[in-house]
Amino acid sequence: IAQQLHFRHFKMPINQPSNQIKLTNVSIVRLKKGGKRFEVACYKNKVMEWRSGVETDLDEVLQIKNVFSNVSKGQVSAQSDLQKAFKSEDLSKIIEEILKKGELQVSEKERSHQIDNFYREIATIVAEKCVNPHTKRPYTVTMIEKALGEIHLSVNVNKNTKSQALDAIKQLQEKKVIPISRAQMRLRITMPNSKETKKAKEKLTPLIASIEDESWDDEYELICLIDPGQYRTIGDILEKDIKGKGQIELLSLNDMSEGDIKF
Repeated sequence: IAQQLHFRHFKMPINQPSNQIKLTNVSIVRLKKGGKRFEVACYKNKVMEWRSGVETDLDEVLQIKNVFSNVSKGQVSAQSDLQKAFKSEDLSKIIEEILKKGELQVSEKERSHQIDNFYREIATIVAEKCVNPHTKRPYTVTMIEKALGEIHLSVNVNKNTKSQALDAIKQLQEKKVIPISRAQMRLRITMPNSKETKKAKEKLTPLIASIEDESWDDEYELICLIDPGQYRTIGDILEKDIKGKGQIELLSLNDMSEGDIKF
């Protein structure tokens, strides 16, 4: 009896190249440098915590401690490319630079949501810091959002909102979409009644927006309004010219009309 032999055909696995690592459900931080693309695979929420200083453990941020030329394809960057671009063989330092300077890749839907949130936060900061200089009244967040739309403000989700808000204020002032200025600070400045104080006052005068009250009794006392940007300069003058004997007291942060409601 002829014996029939049946062969089962196996599909032999193809070995994955040693420079490829497959990862799923990752967030990618990408940095282009020296004509090459470098990526790290991360947990998205941890990237933001690391950038803000809340998270300091790099291992908690990374899904895998390696640098890729393409995370989605699992292609690991060549050591020669890393050395050429970063001038270092220290993998941790290279990864930290990518995390710090790189761009966090997100989906279009997620990016749109991020931009909306950033836009609202920037508008809120502007509304808190500014007033209509003619009425001394604050603007609502909605009014600021509309004004920012008219100047076509470009929002960067990789940059902190405070610095973007300060830039937005400058743009609103330059383009004169609405009358707007930084809400002034109301200060009480006291110094010993001396020759040094008189010299210091001469330096302070150009920095002061308006004087409410001034007296030269046992000590010199000045109650005034200033633009917030002058606060540090005034402090430096008191420190250097009065040898730290002068004092600054913040009476109110915003010079707003009495009875106003801040939205």
